[in-house]
Amino acid sequence: DDLSASHQNIEANGGHWILKLNKMLACFAVLSCCMVLTESLRHTSQHINPDRHAAGTFVKALEFKHRLRVCNAYPGNAAIDIYKGKGEKLNGGAPMPYKTCNDFVAPLKAGDKLEFKIGDANAGTFSIADLPNNDAVLFLVIHRHDTLSTAVAFESHVFANLQNAQVAIIDTYKGAAKSEPRIMDAPGKGKNSRSEELRYESVVAVNPGVYDVTLVGSDGKTKAKNSLVARNRESFIILRTGVEAKMGPSYPQELVVYPKLDPSALHSSAGPRVMMLSMLAILSCVFWA
Repeated sequence: DDLSASHQNIEANGGHWILKLNKMLACFAVLSCCMVLTESLRHTSQHINPDRHAAGTFVKALEFKHRLRVCNAYPGNAAIDIYKGKGEKLNGGAPMPYKTCNDFVAPLKAGDKLEFKIGDANAGTFSIADLPNNDAVLFLVIHRHDTLSTAVAFESHVFANLQNAQVAIIDTYKGAAKSEPRIMDAPGKGKNSRSEELRYESVVAVNPGVYDVTLVGSDGKTKAKNSLVARNRESFIILRTGVEAKMGPSYPQELVVYPKLDPSALHSSAGPRVMMLSMLAILSCVFWA
């Protein structure tokens, strides 16, 4: 009986150790699988990561070309300088006299401030509120606010990116004199001259061609005249300038057209078919000198 009991104990203990050994082997197998999986993932990541980084190199944020067009319609003998922020002078060493316009290609963003100076004196500051998400011409004109003070005002417009030639007509004249702008065919052999009225504070599209632009007073007489060479995909400005000042010198009504293009570059002589695009979006700000 004792021998039988001992034999049973040995079998029981042997089964116990076998059970422990099986558990150890199972744990070792799981550990080995984990190590193999970890190593496999490590090698996989070495192959995936370079592709992921390489794929990201050709995805870039869209960049748009914004051209700034500035006109000085403030009557006076002093020229103006334009600064972006406090230090960047946009017009270099060439101040802008009265009745001149310039284009500037400079990085712009919403919140930028454009400062206009006459010598060391600050004439006014214009803040850019927003920019379009496409290529565009941003137009800004500085002019006299009224006939009594030396305050300045700004008007602005963003030209859409269109196929047709676009023309913005803006009245910066200050005074009692009334006159309307008109566009007509430039004189030419075998051409029937046609004429159409333009509206202030509007943007129109015109066919490519050479035109005359006039200011016609309430008495029917021509007060000012200029030429316009219209070309597709270009944006143009027509300004009525001048002031009947209550204090200081007065300046007569005149027409400013910008840009001025060479007529020889045109291959079409279409008539002045004018199509209204939209009323000009105006942002006016007043600053006291």
